[in-house]
Amino acid sequence: MVFQCQRDSWARQFATKVVSCQAAELRPEGGGEPVRGFQVVLEDTILFPEGGGQPDDRGLIGDVPVLRVTRRGPEAVHFVQTELEPGSSVLLSLDWERRFDHMQQHSGQHLITAIADLMFGFKTTSWELGRQRSVIELDTPCVTAEQIEALERSVNEKIRERVPVTVRELAADDPEVETVRSRGLPDDHTGPVRVINIEGIDSNMCCGTHVSNLSDLQVIKLLGTEKGKKNKTNLVFLAGNRVLKSIEQSHNTEKALTSLLKNGPGEHVEAVKRLQSSVKLLQKNNLNLLRDIAVLIARDFKSKPVQSQLFVLHRKEGDSEFMNIIANEIGTEETLLFLTVGDEKEAGLFLLAGPVEAVENLGPRVAELLGGKGAGKRGRFQGKATKMSRRGEAEALLQEFVSHQKAET
Repeated sequence: MVFQCQRDSWARQFATKVVSCQAAELRPEGGGEPVRGFQVVLEDTILFPEGGGQPDDRGLIGDVPVLRVTRRGPEAVHFVQTELEPGSSVLLSLDWERRFDHMQQHSGQHLITAIADLMFGFKTTSWELGRQRSVIELDTPCVTAEQIEALERSVNEKIRERVPVTVRELAADDPEVETVRSRGLPDDHTGPVRVINIEGIDSNMCCGTHVSNLSDLQVIKLLGTEKGKKNKTNLVFLAGNRVLKSIEQSHNTEKALTSLLKNGPGEHVEAVKRLQSSVKLLQKNNLNLLRDIAVLIARDFKSKPVQSQLFVLHRKEGDSEFMNIIANEIGTEETLLFLTVGDEKEAGLFLLAGPVEAVENLGPRVAELLGGKGAGKRGRFQGKATKMSRRGEAEALLQEFVSHQKAET
C-alpha cells in the first residue's frame, strides 16, 4: 500500500477515519518499562512508518500525540496513549520539522549514493539516518580525501542546478522495476513499487519521503569517513538544516573559545597546544612535590622516639604512588598503615599495608566499610572507595585490631 505521506510528502494536515484501535504496549527506544497504550490503524495517513533507513514520523491525531508509527504489511500502525473510537473522523497533524529533516537527509543520501557510483564506482550497501548525523556504507575499503572533496563539490553543484526529484509508482511486475537501483523489496511488500527519480542522475526504488527538487536540500557537507565493516567505508554527512545547525554550534564554540583564550579563531589551536604543554609541566611538578611530601611524612613518623603500631593519614591530593611511597619509606613489618586520598565526601583511593596476615584479614573488611573494591598481596591491600566519609569506622576497626594485638602480647 502507498500512504498519503508517500503521495504528498509536503502535506502537513490530513483528514481521515479510525479503522481500528487495540490495546498494546510500546517498548521505549532507549530501554525501560513498556508504555501502555493503543495501536491505531487509520484509513490513510500522512505519518510515515519507519522504513528504507528512514525513521518514523511524529505528530498528532486530533490532540493525541503519536509516539511511534510502524508498518504492518499494508497498514501503518500508530501508537497512542488515548483510546480512539473506530469509525470516528480525525485530523492528523504532522511534526513538520522532524519530517523535513528526514526528507533532506534521505534525498541527500540518494544523491550522494548516485554520484559516488557515477564518479568512482562506489556502491552503497546500507545507510543510517541518525539523530545528529547520517552514515552511508560504501562497498570500498578506502575513500581518499581528494575523492571526498570532489564528491562534495559535485553533489552541491547538482543542488545549485535545481534538479527535479519526482516519484513514480510502478506495478510490481512492470519490467522497468528491474532497471532501477534497489537493495530489494521487503518480504511482506504489497501494492505498487515507488521509484524516486533524480532527473538525469538516478532512479531508485524507495518507500521514503523525499524533497521535490534538489534545491530543497540547500547544501550537503561530507564530514569524512570512518572504518566500516570488512572492506567497507562509512561516509558521514549532513544535509540541509543540519549543516546550518552545525555551523551555528561551531560558531558558538568559536566565540566561547575566543573569549576564554583571548585571541582570534585562527590562533585557537596553537593557544590550546601551549596550554596543554603548561598543564603537563605543572602536573609533572605536582607529582614531584607529592613524592617529596610522601618521603617527608614517612621520615617524620620514623623520627619519633616511640612509633605507633597504627599510622593513619588522609590527604585530598594524591594518588596510589603517593601512598605506596609512604608505605615503602616507613616499612610495614611492624606498623599497620591506613592511607587514603581523595575528597572526604566522595570517592577516593585507599591503601592498607602492614604485616601480611593482618592485611589479608583486614583488607576486605576495610574495603567493604568504604563501599569499595580492592585486591592485594604481600602485605598490601589497595583499591577504590566510594564512601570516604566512613573512614572513621575503618580506622576504629583497625584501632580495635591493634589494641587486641597489644593485649595478647
